[in-house]
Amino acid sequence: MNTENIVTIINEHKKAQGGLIAILEDIQTQYGYLPADAIKIVAKETGKPLIEVYGVATFYRAFSLKPRGKHLVSVCLGTACHVRGGKHIASEFTKELGIPAGENTPDKEFTFETVNCLGACALGPVVVVDGHYFSKVTKKKVKEIIKKAKSGLDEAEEGKDDGLIPIEVRCPHCNHSLMDPHYKVDGQPSIKLIMSFQGEHGWLRLSSLYGSYSVEQEYEIPPKSVVNIFCPHCHAELTGIATCPECASPMVSMIIQGGGVVQICSKRGCKGHMLDLTGINA
Repeated sequence: MNTENIVTIINEHKKAQGGLIAILEDIQTQYGYLPADAIKIVAKETGKPLIEVYGVATFYRAFSLKPRGKHLVSVCLGTACHVRGGKHIASEFTKELGIPAGENTPDKEFTFETVNCLGACALGPVVVVDGHYFSKVTKKKVKEIIKKAKSGLDEAEEGKDDGLIPIEVRCPHCNHSLMDPHYKVDGQPSIKLIMSFQGEHGWLRLSSLYGSYSVEQEYEIPPKSVVNIFCPHCHAELTGIATCPECASPMVSMIIQGGGVVQICSKRGCKGHMLDLTGINA
């Protein structure tokens, strides 16, 4: 770890509101995790108590205090997934990868973890690998999921990735559909929105595949910019009721056709999102 690099990162964010999270984000981006010495340097240079810095680093799931493998496998053990066999799915991953939850494989190829909830209860048991969602997973599918991860999930053919869930959304204010069948992203009808950031105002198209981070926009959004999102019909801002579990930025909320809510983080580059399909039959 290069101490000078850590200090440089800290100095770049000292004057920014909510700078602590941004500092930790940049350190993790550079090192892949948050080294213990880096946390101590952040506390010293920012004047914040070490317990406060450590608390932020451990509160947000996006941060890791130890190096992670090339591929991150997360198995949901929330109530809905647990009763549908989530514990058995986790055991199967432990068997196939040869490691318990919370550890890396010796070759650093995989990190395996269990989580309390991934927000897609009606689709359990749910497994997420490198941001790709696999629903109603069985023990027989575990080997196939690991094989797909090794071959590269991001290279899956557009619109045919089993790890992406297609959704249709509506405005929570005027109930108009936000789907645009004439403008496709990832080979699917896109989600049509209006965005505003740093004095710019223009159109935005999101992928309707939950788990995809594909986006097209009228103006390029600088990394880590927080964007205000509006309905193109009633122009109401689509603000969520919670903050992002990954970076604490405001969430953007939309209603899912048929029941449920999807929330996405408003910060450019953050992969925080939540899917609640509890209103849909399993």
